[in-house]
Amino acid sequence: MPPTEQSDPRYSGIDRLPTEQVARLMNAADAAVPAAVAEAVPAISAAIDAIVERMRAGGRLFYVGAGTSGRLAVLDASECPPTFGTDPELVQGVIAGGPPALTRSVEGAEDDHAGGAAALAERGVGALDTVVGVSAGGRAPFVLGALAEAGRRGALTVALSCNHATALSAAALHPIEVIVGPEVVTGSTRLKAGTAQKLVLNMISTITMVRLGRTHGNTMIEVSAMNSKLADRAARMVGDLTGAASSVARSTLEAAGWQVKAAVLMIEHGLDAPAARLLLERHGDRLEAAMAAAETR
Repeated sequence: MPPTEQSDPRYSGIDRLPTEQVARLMNAADAAVPAAVAEAVPAISAAIDAIVERMRAGGRLFYVGAGTSGRLAVLDASECPPTFGTDPELVQGVIAGGPPALTRSVEGAEDDHAGGAAALAERGVGALDTVVGVSAGGRAPFVLGALAEAGRRGALTVALSCNHATALSAAALHPIEVIVGPEVVTGSTRLKAGTAQKLVLNMISTITMVRLGRTHGNTMIEVSAMNSKLADRAARMVGDLTGAASSVARSTLEAAGWQVKAAVLMIEHGLDAPAARLLLERHGDRLEAAMAAAETR
């Protein structure tokens, strides 16, 4: 029996313990997760470098999972457009059972090996794309089917699981195994395993976007001003990067179509919006490179 399904005797009496004691037990269990992730950092880093190489060539990133793993996959993918200004098609989450499975269990979906393969075929996964299979136990048939189809199509394959030597790892070019052991509630992998998966997915998406130039330093330079909070954040970014007054930052952002990088170039180098966007386009949409080029004009 894999560790994620085993019972830990330390927690066998939690139904008879005071609430605070159970909370402390859970907190202590959760505290072990970052150390387990740290052990996997070399494998995570190698996978990210390979993902970035494909995405720089025009590829997409797919996360595939079932149950909790699928929900975490969809969550991480859905955060990329508002955080990094990406097209929703660039990073996609695929969950067994489709959208209904995000809020309720879809019986049997996890066991549908052919369904996983079909989900990737429907999305036209190809040789430039990356597919990250996410499964705490490392044996979900839907995810295995997806990775098999991804490999058949020449895509880069990455496996994220929480057990040793899983079937999922064997199916991937880049296996990542974060060993967190038995759960506080036996078999409830939404706990430590879910936390571990979220931490690793955070690393994959964030570092990939940093490497692709979607940040400037640690600033979310591609933030989409989709609401008043994000619009205020964008204006603060422009002000911080240029020293411009808040009113100037906001009016320039409006003229730039709320594109932070274009607004910075407009303020720093007296460009209009089309010229700023063209300069960015010529330099791989990287602000630092566009700024350097503008200084030599």
